[in-house]
Amino acid sequence: MNRTQIRIVERVLTRLKLKQLRLLVAVGERHSILHAAQALNMSQPAATKLIKDLELDFDVQLFDRTNRGMVPTVFGAALIRHGKLILAQISHAAQELDDLNEGNGGRVVVGTLLAASAEFLPRVLTRLLTDKPGLVVKLVEGTNEVLMPALRSGDVDLVVGRLPMHRHRAEIVQERLFDEEVICVARSDHPVHRHAAPALTDLMEYPWILPPAETTLRRQLDQVFVDLGGGAPPYAVESVSYLANRGLLVGSDMLAVMPAHVPRHDISAGTLSRVDWQVPIPIGPVGLSMRKSASLSPSVAGVLDALRKEAAQMAR
Repeated sequence: MNRTQIRIVERVLTRLKLKQLRLLVAVGERHSILHAAQALNMSQPAATKLIKDLELDFDVQLFDRTNRGMVPTVFGAALIRHGKLILAQISHAAQELDDLNEGNGGRVVVGTLLAASAEFLPRVLTRLLTDKPGLVVKLVEGTNEVLMPALRSGDVDLVVGRLPMHRHRAEIVQERLFDEEVICVARSDHPVHRHAAPALTDLMEYPWILPPAETTLRRQLDQVFVDLGGGAPPYAVESVSYLANRGLLVGSDMLAVMPAHVPRHDISAGTLSRVDWQVPIPIGPVGLSMRKSASLSPSVAGVLDALRKEAAQMAR
C-alpha cells in the first residue's frame, strides 16, 4: 500500500465508529439527515456533525446536497456499501452468540430462487435439520435482482437457485450443483393437452404465468417469443412464488414455464401435467452463490456441505 492508502486504513481503524456507520447507512437510505437522526434517536445537529467529521477524517465529500435530499457521492456509496456489510456481520455475530448461549446451533440466512425452492432445498433442509436440530435457517424468496445485492451486503449468507448468466459476478463466487431442464405445465384437464405437439401459436391462446422481467429465464422466454414469431402472451401474471403459481394453474387455463423438478410432485400426483411442447431453452445450471471474501461460520459451512451432498446424490 502507498502512504495515502495507509493513512486511510489508519483512519478507518482508529476513528470510524459504529454509530457513524449506522448514521451513514440511514442517511443513504432516507436521503435526509433529519429523518436518519430521528430513526437513530439523535438530534439533527449531532447527526450533521458526525457526517461532517467523517468527511473531514476521510478528506472526501460523502453526500451531495440536492433538491432530492442527501444523495451519496461515489465515496459515500462505497462507504455505505461496506458499512452495510460490517453492520450485517456484527448482527450475525450477535445472533450466533445468542443462539449458542441458548443452546441453539447457529443461524443461516438462505436466499432461494424458484428453481430450488419447491423440492431440492426442502430435501436438503429436512436432512440437515435432522442432523442439526438446533440450527435456525431463515429462507428469503426472491429474484437474483433482489437476492444478489442482499448477498453482497451480508443480509443473506447463500443464494440457491438457477445461476444468473453473465451478471452479478463482482464479489460473488458461484458453484454449479446440477443442471435443470425447463418445461411448460398446465392443469391436468387443460384443453391444451388435446394438441399433439402444440405450436407456440396454439399456446398463445391461453394466459401465461411468467417469471419477472429481471430474471434470466424471462429474458430467455422473451427471446423465444421473438424467434418463433408468437409475440407476447395475451396477458400474464409475473410471479416467482410456486405456491401462488400452483393455485393459478389449478384454478384457471393459465400456462407456466418453470424448471422441471419444481412441479414434479404435482405432476406425479396428477394435479398438473407437462404440456407436449419442447421449450427451446437450453438446460441451465442450478447452484449456489456466496461472497468471495466471506469467512464461513460452522453453520454456513454445514449448509454448504448438505447442499453438495444432496446434489451428488441426485447425480447418481
